[in-house]
Formats: sequence, structure tokens, C-alpha cells
Amino acid sequence: MNKKPLRKKRKIITIKNCYFCDEKKLPHFMDSEILSRFLTERGKIIGRSRNGLCAKHQRRVTTAIKHARHLALLPFLVRV
Repeated sequence: MNKKPLRKKRKIITIKNCYFCDEKKLPHFMDSEILSRFLTERGKIIGRSRNGLCAKHQRRVTTAIKHARHLALLPFLVRV
């Protein structure tokens, strides 16, 4: 039996400094321009491993984005 060697997954290297810890402020749903940094071009929330936020601020960013979506400050979905 010939087995193919497994490929190693590429790691996404990101900055590990939390934006909100460095700025010493909390994510707020009215700051739509700051929250849009943590969304993809399709409108999905970027995961913690890619955007470099700490766990506490990732949870708060997620709830702030969801709150801003309900108030129509951010889109639920971006159509191409």
C-alpha cells in the first residue's frame, strides 16, 4: 500500500496584541468603523485566531457587532 504523505497546514500568523487592550477602550456598537475592521468583505465576523483579539474582547466585539446589525449600523450580509 502506498500512502501519500500528509501535508502540513499553514498557520496564519497575526499580530497577537489586542487592539482594545492597547487602546484601553471597550468595543461599542456605535463605533461601526472600528467594528467593521473585524468583519470580512462578505460581512462575517473574523475569528480570534486571525484578528489577534483577546478572548474577553472577542466576546464583546461579537455582541457589539450583533447589536449594531439589529440597529442597521452594520449589514447582516453583503451581496456581490
